[in-house]
Amino acid sequence: MPFRLLNVAGRAALRRGGVYWDLESVSGGRLPADPMSAIGRWRELAAVDLDSAAPEATVDEAIGAGRLGPPVPRPGKAFGIGLNYRDHAAESGMELPEVPVVFAKYPSCIAGPYDDVPLRGDAVDYEVELVVVIGDECKDLSEESAWGVVAGVTCGQDVSDRRLQFAAKPPQFGLAKSFDGYGPIGPVLVSVDGLADPDALALRCAINGEERQGSTTAELIRPVPELIAYLSRVTRLLPGDLIFTGTPSGVGSASKRYLKPGDVIESEIDGVGLMRNRCVDGA
Repeated sequence: MPFRLLNVAGRAALRRGGVYWDLESVSGGRLPADPMSAIGRWRELAAVDLDSAAPEATVDEAIGAGRLGPPVPRPGKAFGIGLNYRDHAAESGMELPEVPVVFAKYPSCIAGPYDDVPLRGDAVDYEVELVVVIGDECKDLSEESAWGVVAGVTCGQDVSDRRLQFAAKPPQFGLAKSFDGYGPIGPVLVSVDGLADPDALALRCAINGEERQGSTTAELIRPVPELIAYLSRVTRLLPGDLIFTGTPSGVGSASKRYLKPGDVIESEIDGVGLMRNRCVDGA
């Protein structure tokens, strides 16, 4: 059965409809409260019986912006994929890569779906992305088996300081995209069987209500199975590892419309949900 996993005040929870169930409580202590541990047991999440769960297993308080954290709070590795949509490569004036462009987003940048983004420069950009969450330890996978190791997917923002990114040659992708708070993800982790078509998910990004990005993951140059197989040939993937799969056109650097304090970033993926992050002065 499909599941939707959340991080409520640091504890793993499942959501069905408008009800939030504390995972440890609803499983009678069989499953862990730690979201990272829960991801490693993702197959068991689908078997949790919410229909006959005791009311005391629900999360009673309203889920406020300050209580919902990143569904994957402490990933061991967070990969970013650059230039993975043709329209984004075109607006960036760059040639299509012959192999995946891979960089690291340092895990300390990961933030929650409603956390503030502390801007640390005057050329900070937004990039809405599908984020894949690895559920099984794996190595040397085939593309055909790749979706089978995925615990679920979530929405992400690959916030990027363009001035730092292009301050050096070659560009400093990882450093520029890893300031504290530059990796909001959420609001939930959705199991693959809970998606109508995991290879064609609509995603969009709005700034202050104005839609700037809109596309579908069907337009990925390197689709999810290819990315997982490619990465697994190099490094062992572990439960909770993240893959930010790339962003479509419409980023701020193309029009020089960078983020500023007070801006509100809304990032959404169909079947996953909406994140809302306010930009603040982080100087």
